[in-house]
Amino acid sequence: MRVRAGGTAGGAATFEGLLADVMRVLGPDHPDTLNARHNLAAWWGEAGDAAGAAAAFEELLTDRLRVLGPDHPDTLSARKNLARWWGEAGDAAGAAAAFEKLLADRLRVQGPDHPATLKARHELARWRSKTIDDESTDS
Repeated sequence: MRVRAGGTAGGAATFEGLLADVMRVLGPDHPDTLNARHNLAAWWGEAGDAAGAAAAFEELLTDRLRVLGPDHPDTLSARKNLARWWGEAGDAAGAAAAFEKLLADRLRVQGPDHPATLKARHELARWRSKTIDDESTDS
């Protein structure tokens, strides 16, 4: 995510205002509302609130599963971001486990050569590596 004028805090504040308007006009289950929530959660993470981003992605995932189903690309994207922010919040093992499940579903839904599948494979390796690094530091 690129940071533009106003920085990450400004971006988050902008998306908070947008979300309120989109929610009022379109309702909670509209795709644009779900996308605004996705963007706001990402901005919170980029602004340094990894735990807040993870919590927001957990709530978003619940709604995307209900509205779009488990195999929709936006649902899979919410899972990816939830796993990422779990890892960024300090749960590398949880992130690795989530990416392992996500990779299996990306392979099933999108196939082995899809860019999102390749990214999931990359992120799984990244968080597994962090888990190993964390274990060796604990010894």
